[in-house]
Amino acid sequence: MIASGFIFTVLIISCNGQLNTFTSLFTDVWTKNPIVKFTARASSEVIANTVDTITKFPIAVAGALTQGYNFPTLISPTNVIDLTDKFVAEFNSNLNNEDANLNIGDLIVKYGFEVEKHKVQTEDGYILSLYRIPNNGSVIFLMHGLLGSADDYVIAGPESGLAYLLAKEGYDVWMGNARGNKHSRNHVELNPSQSDFWDFTWHEIGFYDLPAMIDYALETSNCKTLKYIGHSQGTTAFFVMASEKTEYNDKINLMIALSPVAFMANAKSPVVRLLAPGGPLIHSVTKTLGIYEFLPDNAMMRILKRLMCGNGAIAEILCNNIIFLAAGFDLGQLNVTNLPVMFGHTPSGASAKQIAHYGQNVVSNEFRKFDYGLSENLLRYGKSPPPSYTLEQISAPVSLFYSEADWLAHPDDVNKLFNELGNAVDIYKIPYDQFNHIDFLFAKDFKKLIYKRLRKLLSLF
Repeated sequence: MIASGFIFTVLIISCNGQLNTFTSLFTDVWTKNPIVKFTARASSEVIANTVDTITKFPIAVAGALTQGYNFPTLISPTNVIDLTDKFVAEFNSNLNNEDANLNIGDLIVKYGFEVEKHKVQTEDGYILSLYRIPNNGSVIFLMHGLLGSADDYVIAGPESGLAYLLAKEGYDVWMGNARGNKHSRNHVELNPSQSDFWDFTWHEIGFYDLPAMIDYALETSNCKTLKYIGHSQGTTAFFVMASEKTEYNDKINLMIALSPVAFMANAKSPVVRLLAPGGPLIHSVTKTLGIYEFLPDNAMMRILKRLMCGNGAIAEILCNNIIFLAAGFDLGQLNVTNLPVMFGHTPSGASAKQIAHYGQNVVSNEFRKFDYGLSENLLRYGKSPPPSYTLEQISAPVSLFYSEADWLAHPDDVNKLFNELGNAVDIYKIPYDQFNHIDFLFAKDFKKLIYKRLRKLLSLF
């Protein structure tokens, strides 16, 4: 779903203090040592069986998942304590990186690119911010995932940040921001302190936000079509737009979906599987308590990040593994020295209702509109179950990038999506066994594993 995934969420509530890469040493131990691999996979069975046992009955009662799931390990059982000093030292070496505190505009300028900030108003009154790295080439629109923002496409740095790589190729790069994130917290009548401001899911992002931003980018760039790249929720919102407002298919030359999230019945994340059955209750409770926003970018969240992780080495390791619990396990592609920058820019906030909507889809094994309950569904939709999105109506060419170890976009769910899309032209499995949900943005080998293929696709459309 999700950062940018359902838990691009937890990626960020993760930690800010000091976290690091057991970089060369720990990565080598994990990726090359067969004993570590064996014990890691064995311990993953314990996690898998425990979570499956706990969730099987409530999810079945909720109406959905009955299959078993196997998870990779979280922490390698091999001498973690002895490796911690290496991990923390490497994290601390980049702790004072000014990129963690620069805003997106200053960050882009720092690395030698021109940047423009634009505002656009949606049909229902939200005021959204867009960032542009202007060029004379064709237009590319980048859309972030859950709890993410336009920052997601630049904080990996000039050597592997997708926005930078595309700008170097001469593309006219536009980066969107969904309603409610740190760059798009304005409305013509409402303000973020009001509950009505947060009464939206990713349906409204796809139905209102994307059309408004795409139309604005095309008009400003004096173009009729663009190429769209989305990550996680950025793909979900696109599928909503292209199926609900089919005229927008004619404005898209190519859509590239990085870790596409639509169907989620097979999501492996223990976080998702444990929370999904109680989604409606959790949503009701948060509304009752007046909690409508999830993981905002504010001073309180920065304090919480430090409290969650503290300053101790063990705390940092545990916080790091919250990332893996949500997104999938991959130390090999984790750029730990860049974590202070990542944590400095994320999370960017979202509506709690967005997360509840994803939970409904996990339980229902459908890609459909928000379930308000029997009576309100009848009023809103004219039918009891919420209507499913008609993916076969999507005529824009779509390419799906997925991975085996992505705990939010399971290969089986991606294959189901591929088969239901009206014009799926390409499906690509990342040739790296442990590639996870956030690696689609921040992998150390992003250029090799993602951009090489992406660049070729862009040249064909």
